[in-house]
This record gives sequence, structure tokens and C-alpha cells, in this order.
Amino acid sequence: MFIDHARIYVKAGNGGSGHCSFRREKFVPRGGPNGGDGGNGGHVIFEASNRVSTLLDLRYQRHYEAQSGERGLKSNQHGAMGTNVVIQVPVGTLVKAEETGETIVDLIADGQTAVVAQGGKGGKGNARFVSSTNRGPQEFEPGTPGEERWLTLELKLLADVGLVGFPNAGKSTLISAISSAHPEIGSYPFTTLRPHLGVVEWTEDSSFVVADIPGLIEGAHEGKGLGIQFLKHIQRTALLLYLIDITEWIEENPIASLETLRSELQAFDPTLLQRPFAIAATKTDSQGEGQHLQALQSYCAQHTYPCFPLSAVTREGLPSLITYLGQAVLENKASCTTNS
Repeated sequence: MFIDHARIYVKAGNGGSGHCSFRREKFVPRGGPNGGDGGNGGHVIFEASNRVSTLLDLRYQRHYEAQSGERGLKSNQHGAMGTNVVIQVPVGTLVKAEETGETIVDLIADGQTAVVAQGGKGGKGNARFVSSTNRGPQEFEPGTPGEERWLTLELKLLADVGLVGFPNAGKSTLISAISSAHPEIGSYPFTTLRPHLGVVEWTEDSSFVVADIPGLIEGAHEGKGLGIQFLKHIQRTALLLYLIDITEWIEENPIASLETLRSELQAFDPTLLQRPFAIAATKTDSQGEGQHLQALQSYCAQHTYPCFPLSAVTREGLPSLITYLGQAVLENKASCTTNS
């Protein structure tokens, strides 16, 4: 089951209290205070991991509490520190404070960690308060409480290329043809109910990741259909590939389909229209006389949009599309490296 949203409660450990004690050895006159400090409380830490692909576990366990620090002891013995709690989440997890909506951390790299609840500090024992005017202090500090809060977690998939299209546009068939991903494929709307990732190897030592996003419909940005649940995943992709069905029995104009898709993305997040993109005219094996394909190609040529007629079934046009996407991904990464 693919779960991309969770709500959890985290509580860091409290700091241990300092200790108040005095040396009592028989042959040590005026031994003085020897109360030790309390130990620090444990932190709650998030760790991004490629070995985790969903937030499902956090739906079943919603409360996480780190161990508190132990109190100090006599003979200047400090209390033990509390044990941290480390929670593994998928790469691409966005962590927010529920109360304020503030983003705490965006975990975008494997192995990246972040403390989301800070453990309390251990209190000082009375040995810390010795001075020239206070030889026998009896004061000590209690430990401070650890942070506690409710968090909301949102998973946004990380991919190089995002496939965007209406239901049955051929997204699942395409990703299964160019990668080892095997999403469900059917002749009914909303076959894809969760995003799929596929790795495409386009040269011996180069590859890119493609995300198959569930089909959008007009009004998806307002919550219609299933698209609103997954539009956020498109925000993580560097390149968009619009899939337009040009089969002969499709009544809708392919140009209108493309413009509707772009309008939905703009309504959801205007910055998505600034992403590099290409257009795939799908199902050319069923294009009939090809009026839809000709109209789409003419429109793309007029606006200098890259357009690739293809059939995932016969594999017609796939090599040129894969090469284009691979080169575009490389150029985007090089540009990001230069700008940084």
C-alpha cells in the first residue's frame, strides 16, 4: 500500500535532575559537595532512507518517545544520557509542525538526518555551585523537559521525469516499456491508483528515474478525480512529459487536451509551467488516418515544443524519446550544478 501522508506525535527525553550530596569519608575532613550532573534526554531523529518507500509504518505507530536522561549520582557521577529514537522515512519526505504549519526539514538525500524534537538538558549537581563564598552548596538544578509536538509528514516522490496525462493516455504502458516497473494496465479510467517509479537505462553508464503519476482530469486542482492526491509528486520532477492520446476514436481535440493539462498544473502550482517539458503523442499504432497526430505536430511545431509520436506496444519512437529525455536530464543536472 502506498501511503504518502502521516501525522505523528514525537516527545524527546527529559533531562535528568542534578544530585545533591557530600563526601562522607571518615578520614576526609571537609570533603565538600560531590553531586553529579543529570544526563541529557534523548532526541527524536528522522533519517531519510532509500530502503523505505512509503509512510505506511507511521500510520500504525503514531507515538514516538525518546528515553529521558538519568539523574546525577553522588561521587560526581553524571547520569546516563537518554537513548535517541531514530525514525526512518522515505527520501522526499517533508516534515512540518502541525500547530504552525512551519516546515521543519525537507529530507531529499539518502542518509540525511534531522533532529525534530530536542532532548532536554541535564541539570547541574551541587558540586557545580562551589565558590569561594559558598563551600557547601545545597542547590542543584532539575533537568529541562524535552520538546514534544505533533508533526505532519508528506511524501513527494523524487524523479527526473514526470509523466502527465489523462486517464488511459498510456502512461503505465510507457513506463513498463522503457523500465522494469510493472504498474497495473487496463482499459478503464484510473488504472493507476498510486505513483510508480521506473529506472530507465539509456546508455551503459547513465540512467534516469521516471514517475508515473495517476491520471488527471479537468478540475483536478480543485479535488476532482484522483489527480489532486498526486499532483504534489509532480513538483519534485525536473522534466515533464505530457502524454496525449491521438487514437482515431478519441473525440477530444489533442491540442485542447494538452492545454487542459497545462492549465491544471498552472492552477495547482504556477512554477510547474516553467519546467522543461516534451510531448508524447501516444498510441500511434491506432491513429487511423492520423488527423489528430497531424494537428498536434503542427501545433507543437508552431510553438517549438518537442513532440515525439510513439507506440509503447510496437516500441515505435521509443529510442528517440529515451535519448531525448536522457540528454535533457543530463543538461538539467549540469545546469543545477553550475548554478549552485
